[in-house]
Amino acid sequence: MDGYRGGMRNRYIDALRAAAIVRVIVYHSFGWAWLTVALPAMGVMFALAGSLMAASLAAHGARRAVISRVRRLVPPLWALAAVAVPVMLLHGWSTAGDHALDWPRLLFWIVPVGDPPGSTWGQPLWEVLWYLRAYLWFVLASPLLHALYRRAPWPTMAAPLLGLAALMVTGFGLPGWGDAVLWDLVTYGACWIAGFAHHDGRLARIPLSAHLALVGSLATGGIGWLLSHPGPHGVDLNEVPVAQALWSLAFVLAALRWRPALAWLDRARPVATAIRLINARAVTIYLWHNPLISLAGLLLTAAALDDTGPFNRPVLLTAVLLLTAVAVAAFGWVEDLAAHRAPGLWPLPRRSLYPTPPAPATVAGKA
Repeated sequence: MDGYRGGMRNRYIDALRAAAIVRVIVYHSFGWAWLTVALPAMGVMFALAGSLMAASLAAHGARRAVISRVRRLVPPLWALAAVAVPVMLLHGWSTAGDHALDWPRLLFWIVPVGDPPGSTWGQPLWEVLWYLRAYLWFVLASPLLHALYRRAPWPTMAAPLLGLAALMVTGFGLPGWGDAVLWDLVTYGACWIAGFAHHDGRLARIPLSAHLALVGSLATGGIGWLLSHPGPHGVDLNEVPVAQALWSLAFVLAALRWRPALAWLDRARPVATAIRLINARAVTIYLWHNPLISLAGLLLTAAALDDTGPFNRPVLLTAVLLLTAVAVAAFGWVEDLAAHRAPGLWPLPRRSLYPTPPAPATVAGKA
């Protein structure tokens, strides 16, 4: 596959994932809607995950691939749950009011087939966990999706968009938490399946003129819909599913056809190290960054550093990154255990993971 070959990593894929995670942190820190357009991070993350899932299916078969991906996902969530649930209970989470305590739904903190619940006070602890729930459902659906993709690649990629259109026209919805699952599957499903096309080299085989026309049409449709149907905060893709689906797919199709070697990273070791660290601890960073934004604000207020004029945002972002580094050191080793690696505080190997790559292949099923 393009992301990994014989245990070696592709620095471009790692750089894309790292950029997406950093974008998520900055967006949640400052709420800049334009960032969702500049880099549709969730679509990118789902596409890269789809590519990795296709590689696992090809190499190990459906059962082992699904078990492996679920195993890597849920233990870091359990680490967060071990802190979040007791803290919310101690802070007065009860069976009354908004976001009331529902004891059976606490099982979603163990297996997130639905959104893990939380209190109103503890919202920063749980509001971003929808991504893990959506990821889990994509993993569970991947054996079927991949079988359909192998028989009819482009209709399979188009199917989620058609499903989204059907939901918009009919107003159909599922009861309870199933509706959120359905909406995420149709919003990001095309990006996940584009990851399949990235893995087997199909994207690279599209004639350039057809590829540019497809990307241009999707991008125009996405931006046009966003401008004509803005959300409560304007041009925030997260609030406009149709625009999110179209623009994210356009971005993903463009980004995953491009295959730069990024050899300059050999001369920018701090950047290369940061990329590798973010990839090694991606789930931990995603899970913990949001509550740590709130904690950073509280600590800066207590230290009388919450009003530093033009330095407000840099100071806040620095505090968030430092606290996230602490969380990585405290809980990141869980990702090592989940991946059957020896746990460590500093997960970076001494040798380079980025040897000079071979010329990219375009044959179907390459791994």
